[in-house]
Amino acid sequence: MYDMTAAHRTLPFGTYVMVTNLENGRTATVRINDRGPFVGDRIIDLSYAAARVLGMIGPGTVPVRLEVLRDISPAPVSRGWSVQAGSFISKDNASNLVRKLKGNYEGVYIALFKTSTQVYYRVRLKASDGDAARKLAQRLFADGYAVIILEER
Repeated sequence: MYDMTAAHRTLPFGTYVMVTNLENGRTATVRINDRGPFVGDRIIDLSYAAARVLGMIGPGTVPVRLEVLRDISPAPVSRGWSVQAGSFISKDNASNLVRKLKGNYEGVYIALFKTSTQVYYRVRLKASDGDAARKLAQRLFADGYAVIILEER
């Protein structure tokens, strides 16, 4: 809330963006650390600190211009793509889905995710690139699965 951060739907985490308030000309540099906004046609959600610098606290929303600061933003490096078809707290349920998917799909595996209180068994399918992941997700969706496309960095 008090850091110069923002949420954007697609920019990689860690990207620095110069945001200009088009109503008053004020600018602020923010780092993308979250996803969003998911309301209307908004393009960025700013932290309280960034909104204050830009003079947006009263109105809440104003027209802005974004400029990605490539010189100080980390270069996006993709380690691979996958599509998640399910997430379970039961290993047996995850294994059942893996067996079911292996009949029609390649590259099916279980990725473990551990929190301090729970282990999750996430059923995923490897994809060679972003286009392959989107096609795979469409195929899985047509087969009735709720999917998530993941680019691992």
